[in-house]
Amino acid sequence: MTATKTKYIYGAGRRKAATARARLIKGKGEITINDKPALEYLCDNKALFAEITDPLAVTQKQKDYNITVKVDGGGLSGQVDAIKLAISKALVTEFPEFRPILKKAGLMKRDPREKERKHYGFRSARKREQFSKR
Repeated sequence: MTATKTKYIYGAGRRKAATARARLIKGKGEITINDKPALEYLCDNKALFAEITDPLAVTQKQKDYNITVKVDGGGLSGQVDAIKLAISKALVTEFPEFRPILKKAGLMKRDPREKERKHYGFRSARKREQFSKR
């Protein structure tokens, strides 16, 4: 008896402090994030769920793949953006012709904005003590 490996498509995405690793497997369109259904993980926030499925909606692949995502670090918003980029990258590895479509939709670019570090003598990154003239 021979064991058959399930073929999957892999993509990784990052945003702020969040890192996401997405696997796309042929299926019915189910999405799981960290072993939980996507809506449960996103606290039933339909707007964030719609944002995650943007790459699939743009490429008309909503019902073609089951997606499993492992994500860690950052907050929920950063994680959603990292997942979105990971799914987009995975789709492009399988279908290179989707690259211009996803790029035009703004889904292939990593958002480079990071938190600025706290500086010496300041309260936070830019906030200072109030200036006193006398």
